[in-house]
Amino acid sequence: MYKYFLLLFVGIVQKTAAQELFVFTDPASGLAARSLNLKLSDHYMPYDRVYSRPAHRLMLDAEVGISRKLTAMAGVSVSNMHTYQVKQEALFVEAKYRCLSLDEVHRHFRMAAFVQASHTKAPFHYDETNLTGDKSGVRLGMIATKLWNRFALSGTLSHTQVLDSSRFNETVYIPRRIYQTLNYSLSGGYLVLPRRYTSYRQVNVNLYGELLAQQALDHKSYYVDAAPALQFIFFSNTKLNVGYRFKLAGNAQRMSNVSWLFSIERSFLNVWK
Repeated sequence: MYKYFLLLFVGIVQKTAAQELFVFTDPASGLAARSLNLKLSDHYMPYDRVYSRPAHRLMLDAEVGISRKLTAMAGVSVSNMHTYQVKQEALFVEAKYRCLSLDEVHRHFRMAAFVQASHTKAPFHYDETNLTGDKSGVRLGMIATKLWNRFALSGTLSHTQVLDSSRFNETVYIPRRIYQTLNYSLSGGYLVLPRRYTSYRQVNVNLYGELLAQQALDHKSYYVDAAPALQFIFFSNTKLNVGYRFKLAGNAQRMSNVSWLFSIERSFLNVWK
């Protein structure tokens, strides 16, 4: 009987939530209470304009489901994107609170608020305000996610304040540095396989398409990227993600206009009582 209910539960989770495990963004849904998610990522750029060679950023983060509505995350990155050698780069934390849930069978609408903070040792390069390694700062935002059976659609709107020391001195930088941005994204996900769920051993295959954009508030600098991705879920608890990101439009000075994201994740339920 216990195995039957476990199988039924896993099947419902896979059918109703697998396609909103986006690769480049987060959904409004959080982790289950008392669960843990470990993630190892490689953000790869084929060409680094600063050092004229390929660059990697390796990120390890742990996400914890504190309660049914509250999820917390902490991570660390090492990179050679801003240095000649791979070095410890940044620390970042995030908290996400699900403030609205309208759930039905095989469909739901959810909203969440989040705050992210980071500290990095990387020098101030380029316009992009990425808080997972490039910049130190704080980000506040809202996420709305809608699920219909096999398809999920999610939108994020956030504001970032860069807290680099150069912001508070009297030095005039040319070109002018960006310290405030508006960030927005639109993400879609579709559960391709399995067509019919019969066992938790079945491999889930999810296809994603995401639009990622940033607008500077200090002056007229922006970018809009497209990011298709493919995801495989094994035994309902291990995810393998592959994503490619490229520029559609924009004039922002960036390290690279194309990049890859590779990651593997492992989830653990009921880690503590």
